[in-house]
Amino acid sequence: MKNKIYAVVVALLLSGIAQAQKLNIKNTFKDAERQTDVMLAEISKVKNDSEALVSPRTVEKGRLRLVRSSDWTSGFFPGELWRLYAYSKNIKWRRLAEKFTANIEKEQFNGRTHDMGFKVYCSVGNGYLLTKNDHYRQVLIQSAKTLSTRFNKTAGVIRSWDHNKDKWAYPVIIDNMLNLELLFEAAKLTGDSTYYNMAVSHANKTMENHFRKDYSSYHVVDYDSNTGKVLKKTTHQGYSDESAWARGQAWGLYGYTMCYRETKDPKYLQQAQHIAGFIFNHPNLPEDLIPYWDFNAPGIPNEPRDVSAAAVMASALLELSSYSTNGQYYKSLAGKILSNLTKAYRAAVGKNYGFILLHSTGSKPSDSEVDVPLAYADYYYLEALLRVQRLSEGKKLF
Repeated sequence: MKNKIYAVVVALLLSGIAQAQKLNIKNTFKDAERQTDVMLAEISKVKNDSEALVSPRTVEKGRLRLVRSSDWTSGFFPGELWRLYAYSKNIKWRRLAEKFTANIEKEQFNGRTHDMGFKVYCSVGNGYLLTKNDHYRQVLIQSAKTLSTRFNKTAGVIRSWDHNKDKWAYPVIIDNMLNLELLFEAAKLTGDSTYYNMAVSHANKTMENHFRKDYSSYHVVDYDSNTGKVLKKTTHQGYSDESAWARGQAWGLYGYTMCYRETKDPKYLQQAQHIAGFIFNHPNLPEDLIPYWDFNAPGIPNEPRDVSAAAVMASALLELSSYSTNGQYYKSLAGKILSNLTKAYRAAVGKNYGFILLHSTGSKPSDSEVDVPLAYADYYYLEALLRVQRLSEGKKLF
């Protein structure tokens, strides 16, 4: 039995490496640039209706849907523009990135949401990493200050949603792990360990309370903010409370890999590897490694895929490969995902309103954004492609 498992792993490894080698990063980015030109033209058409709409999110009822800066997805398109600049060094993409990032900056004062990392770090944060602009530095620091107001010392976590107070008292969602990157960055920018300690506390409490014995994750854990006691565990965007919502598993994999980078605490590396083990050993994971929207969805194999989850997983795996003794295995998995996304899940150039990837799923239980393009799928796809290039050149990922 052990020999059979070993043979399967070796076959996957060789297949993933071979497919990663076939990726033509240059041509794929060229196509992404052409699609983004299409997107920019489509944005101009929609913005004529409302200047408050700043970033593309998806296609809805046959039309491009733009969102306000307060939407949790608003930072991804500016981040994509920064990714194009990072790859090409073309000043055109930098100027556009600066323009669309400026639309997000007011969110630094918005304390009504936990999504500061998604909105501000994916836009302003990428801008700072590439330019070291002191204005961006100040926006990041203020954003972290604002986010820190949502931290509850008793529970040791950052509150997620403020809505649906009839359902949850103090909800924390697994997605929130990615907002910790902003706090880690603020600690480095200011020398104030308060931000670092908040991020570590949140990561530790999430590890303690969000994960099952098999290292799958609940979506939402509800706390009593006065005692820190866990009230209930649910999976709001998954099939059922005890199911494994695909993007939730991806957020966990990415989040704990990032936490290891920032802390070098081995328990975070172990957690990331355990999560990867759950995902890639799951019997319901398709052969092409693009997951169904939920690993326990009842209609598999006739269920929608979630390309956004696959893109997040691929990017996380590439970073994880640089830390783990199983690095070649994780790199091969990422290579297979990216090869399959590029080959079978991309829009034709000039189509899809300029989105790069097809077939993502936002919230199947709400019948919202099912089998559509999503901005964050494109963002993490481009991030993963950049990471492939940098790893191949022996460069740092950041």
